Amino acid sequence: MASVRQFQVTFDCADPERVARFWCDVLGYVVPPPPEGFASWDEFNRALPEERQGSAFACIDPTGVGPRLFFQRVPEGKVVKNRVHLDVRVGTGLVGDERLAVLEQECERLVALGAVRQRVLVADGFNESCIVMQDVEGNEFCLD
Repeated sequence: MASVRQFQVTFDCADPERVARFWCDVLGYVVPPPPEGFASWDEFNRALPEERQGSAFACIDPTGVGPRLFFQRVPEGKVVKNRVHLDVRVGTGLVGDERLAVLEQECERLVALGAVRQRVLVADGFNESCIVMQDVEGNEFCLD
């Protein structure tokens, strides 16, 4: 019998802390405590070699249910559509106008955090409506 394994979702980005803090606000995640022996993440960061400072950041689900999100600095910018993206599930169980109203309300909140609204995909008889968005560095995600 196969066992369930933990996993994390990793984002390549230019500014790991900025992107991580955006996703903390979106998902209600938190920044984990700094490593043992450090009073803060800033203190830990200053202890790293200069070229590694600010190169990574993480956030976690405070309930322990959701996956850890890890953000790592990479030299190249984003140039094509993501092959994998997050669906932020705010409209689960809702349909029609009620669903769209909830999605639009959450979209407004996320735009205020720095997200960009791309387009609405309207229900087609098979899939319910969703809103395609981008995070603060242009990574696509859906409000679903």
